[in-house]
Amino acid sequence: MGTISEIYESASADGPKYRAVADAIRGAIGAGTLQPGDKLPPVRELAWQLSITPGTVARAYTCLTDDGIATASVGRGTFVADPEANRHAARDRHFAHDNTAEESDLVNLFSPRLPDMGQVALIHDAFAQLSERPALDLLNYPTRTGYAPARRAALRWLADSDLGEVREKHVVLTHGGQSGVSLVMQAVLKGRWPVILVEELSYPGFRRAAELLRADVVAVPMDEHGIIPQALDEAASRHEAQLLCTSPEVHNPTGIVTPPERREEIAEVARLRGFHVLEDDCYRLSRASGPSYRKLLPGQGWHLSSVSKTLSPALRVGFAVAPDGLEGRLRRAAEHGYFGLARPLTDLTEDLLTRDETYRVLDGVRKEYQRYVRAAVEILDCSDLVWHEDIPFLWLPLPRGWRAGAFVRAAEAHGVQLRSADDFALRDGFAPHAVRLAINAQVSLKSFEAAMWRLRRLLEDLPDQIEV
Repeated sequence: MGTISEIYESASADGPKYRAVADAIRGAIGAGTLQPGDKLPPVRELAWQLSITPGTVARAYTCLTDDGIATASVGRGTFVADPEANRHAARDRHFAHDNTAEESDLVNLFSPRLPDMGQVALIHDAFAQLSERPALDLLNYPTRTGYAPARRAALRWLADSDLGEVREKHVVLTHGGQSGVSLVMQAVLKGRWPVILVEELSYPGFRRAAELLRADVVAVPMDEHGIIPQALDEAASRHEAQLLCTSPEVHNPTGIVTPPERREEIAEVARLRGFHVLEDDCYRLSRASGPSYRKLLPGQGWHLSSVSKTLSPALRVGFAVAPDGLEGRLRRAAEHGYFGLARPLTDLTEDLLTRDETYRVLDGVRKEYQRYVRAAVEILDCSDLVWHEDIPFLWLPLPRGWRAGAFVRAAEAHGVQLRSADDFALRDGFAPHAVRLAINAQVSLKSFEAAMWRLRRLLEDLPDQIEV
């Protein structure tokens, strides 16, 4: 007994199947059935032999190449590595597995996933420091003055945003970015059926928050620079809109960056029509490219940031910044809704955001994301691809013949999860045939590159039935 199939069939059924496949191949190498330089069976052939999915075999092959047991050559296949090369093979270890990722046969590009560039150790240490805080902090309700150190620390986090004059009193700590969206809506909206404007493709959380507040949502057409000012003026006038929710620095999902000149035009429409503007700035990894709407629209511009996309989504900490004079409305919405963040969480936030190491970690996260973005751009080699190396997702308009829904289903069948443009459009709104590819830096770069090659082959091999 020494073939892959024999060893696999005799193995215990416990544990993930891809590990059993990888162990079976290791066993076949140890038994001498497979020799250095031997080509491993094609993924689909071995999957058929073992009655498992191709994604499971592909995951096993990735583990073997990551460990130096095998080598992969694009267009040729996967081969047993030479033992001497195996001992000295360079490994790409710059990623963090969680239990879900370990068990999955898919490369999940549904939402960006952060690499661990040292922030986990920082968070662990910050939690340890909490034990040194005064005991009475854990026996009393938090107060406004008690939150002040964390709000001041948030100002450092926000320092690379062009917010205009901003002080600690303008900042409200939120339970992540989505909580901040809801709080601003509560602070701004009036009447029985308020209207909120969003880009025709936009972050779905805007719509979800609006639904909770029984507000109507109206989509505004876009071009390559973002919201079209004339269309915004018409929509605001027709619907008597009270709030525009937008993302000019990193538009989700297209990656568009709205230039300063266009922002000025949009701000002028808001001044003329009297509606507020909420800027969601949670995805930006580098310094702001232009003035925020909070700066352009004193009294009407609100800003939102969080640590979720750049440091840790598990902490659920965000920062809503009110216009001068309206901070009381925002603070009351938070206090009446949940009294404020838990005191240990605010202490943790203060600790993390005042550490110089935290900002070095952020730079490391940005650089690691860049490696994955560059790999995707090089492999996909698509002129229509919208990307920036400091944005943790890419926007891919599909070639004629592919519909977004069909492409997403085909990609998942090949082990890659994506989001369709439909996910970002209103139910009766416009959705182009395009998909968003989020950067998953919690899988190895080799696994990510393999996923990109699978997507490229799909793009090149149009479906049998051309859809127009």
